[in-house]
Amino acid sequence: MSKPLKQIHLAAHFPGVNNTTVWSDPAAGSHIEFSSFAHFARTAERAKFDFLFLAEGLRLREQGGKIYDLDVVGRPDTFTVLAALAAVTDRLGLTGTINSTFNEPYEVARQFASLDHLSGGRAAWNVVTSWDAFTGENFRRGGFLPQEERYSRAKEFLATAHELFDSWHGDEILADQATGTFLRDARAGAFRHQGQHFDIEGRFNVPRSPQGRPVIFQAGDSDEGREFAAADADAIFSRYATLREGQAFYTDVKSRLAKYGRRPEDLLILPAATFVLGDTDEEAAELAHEVRRQQVSGATAIKHLEFVWNRDLSAYDPEGPLPDVDPVVAEEHISRGRAQVRMYRDPVAIAREWRELAEANKWSIRDLVINTGNRQTFIGSPATVARTINEFVQADASDGFILVPHITPGGLDPFADRVVPLLQEQGVFRADYEGTTLRDHLGLAHPDTGRRAAAGAERAAS
Repeated sequence: MSKPLKQIHLAAHFPGVNNTTVWSDPAAGSHIEFSSFAHFARTAERAKFDFLFLAEGLRLREQGGKIYDLDVVGRPDTFTVLAALAAVTDRLGLTGTINSTFNEPYEVARQFASLDHLSGGRAAWNVVTSWDAFTGENFRRGGFLPQEERYSRAKEFLATAHELFDSWHGDEILADQATGTFLRDARAGAFRHQGQHFDIEGRFNVPRSPQGRPVIFQAGDSDEGREFAAADADAIFSRYATLREGQAFYTDVKSRLAKYGRRPEDLLILPAATFVLGDTDEEAAELAHEVRRQQVSGATAIKHLEFVWNRDLSAYDPEGPLPDVDPVVAEEHISRGRAQVRMYRDPVAIAREWRELAEANKWSIRDLVINTGNRQTFIGSPATVARTINEFVQADASDGFILVPHITPGGLDPFADRVVPLLQEQGVFRADYEGTTLRDHLGLAHPDTGRRAAAGAERAAS
């Protein structure tokens, strides 16, 4: 018997200004004006996507003590943007990245419960930790925790937030105008939490929201991150772009769920994906080459090389050979606030490998960065891209993709207009929304389902 076709989940990431976007392209618009967010969200909803996703930037990254103006140059507050988008969309999920290292459970739970009410049940929280003291300098507590403590705090943070969400059961508000009785239960919202990281007590002041709790996302790829997702998340982001790597990640994470009493379908795996479309595969390949050269200007190439060399390389010609000097290995780094530098644990070995690659391929500095950096995930005609996406999902390399266009805000439009209809024709993507909440879109059970069933059984027995 053949395996039934999986339904594909699609989402859209509004990336702001970073190394995947081409802000200098004439077609690019503002990355901070609300009109750009609104255009992007409306396109995603028109295409029947599951959700829109916002990342988080708590401090501007620096290079050599100066703002890295080739990358992130500002990002509005996540909750403000998502609340505004709730007013211009009807079904699209609204996912925000909120840090568990620098915030407090009560505040974050209150904001997400409020967003879930405002949006009619479309809120989702991407739970992240902070990895560097540099970002933490913006906050009173200084900001740095060892990795195991960051995840310990994150787990307790999420558990505490769930206690706050669950302090309202959902049936407390009677609002009987005839009798003047508003609350059925005057104990609503009472909570008490004592733990290693939080010791709080009081009453949560936002009633049970349409989804009960926001959908929970997780983005960590470490072993701790995978366990955190398997235990507590509804979806996990993946950075694996090839079929084989995607299948290995998919199998590993899904295999961890059983120990937490969960089923494979209780956790969705959603890699980020870029794309370049053309009328033909050949045209798309040519466009992809142009996009990469736009993404990696000469100045960008030099800055990227500095991530490894940890020294000022501004005197080098980006169209010339790689430096013959070795990287500086030190605790202090020329690039601050950029998680990417953690990938280069042995910079001297990487520099040696890159020199060999450049010499063998006759690459300049810019050529090297173009060919070793991030590339587009899906390149081809709309038919090719639709077919490839479906192959990944049906082969259990993912449950869908979070698309990151290189042009903001209009870069998602061609995918919505040319690829989505093909997926719909194949019967692997919805023609319209079948529910109203993000949990409906993702096929996730409502967290109150079990409790409501138990309560019904108890009433029937009595």
